[in-house]
Amino acid sequence: MENIRENVEKILSELPEGIKLVGAAKTKTVGEILEAIDAGVEIIGENYIREAEKVIEQIKKTEFGINNDANKKICAVKWHFIGHLQKNKVKKAVKLFDMLETVDSFKIAGEIDKECRKIEKVMPVLLEVNSGREKQKFGIFPEDVENLVREISLFDNLKIMGIMTMGPWEEDAEVLRPYFKETKKIFEKIKSLNLNNVRMKYLSMGMSSSYRVALEEGANMIRVGSRIFGERNYQ
Repeated sequence: MENIRENVEKILSELPEGIKLVGAAKTKTVGEILEAIDAGVEIIGENYIREAEKVIEQIKKTEFGINNDANKKICAVKWHFIGHLQKNKVKKAVKLFDMLETVDSFKIAGEIDKECRKIEKVMPVLLEVNSGREKQKFGIFPEDVENLVREISLFDNLKIMGIMTMGPWEEDAEVLRPYFKETKKIFEKIKSLNLNNVRMKYLSMGMSSSYRVALEEGANMIRVGSRIFGERNYQ
């Protein structure tokens, strides 16, 4: 059984100041997620809309009696969507989440803008960069990011807050360093454009096996699952 509290506290103690930790909670139980929140995780990432809907609803109803500190943490936690976002799921996603991390097309951005306009919400988003240029994966190829940013920046009901990348799957995290370097260059280039409705605040790179290399290459947001929760609960 994983000691989630110990895992979270160890990771947080090692992170430089200002780094955002996203607890990737795919398939994890409400109890496991609550333990991570109580240990100090302030952002929970979910991959699936239906799963997230159930979890968020249950957690928002949770009360720890007179434990006000725990209740405050639950109220303050932010929810990020970190899976591939389908058009037919956007309506629910904009209501459930505080940030959508995987915007990778003008079409999806337009749908987000439309649904957010209906509920008078401005949705913070990250653009997903396919830094490995892998045709079988989602995300924007590096050379296409600037054009997409310029197009999306015209929407009033979403705000580009940065970019994210995972890079190719590699057991050796060091192999990912060039992909992280290139993504950091893209981040800085977009930031230098000073476009309206674009605030390049977050560079999300690195997961459980690679976040240390990502931090060395400029990441200020990391997505950690198995190092917090242990291996995935397959359903």
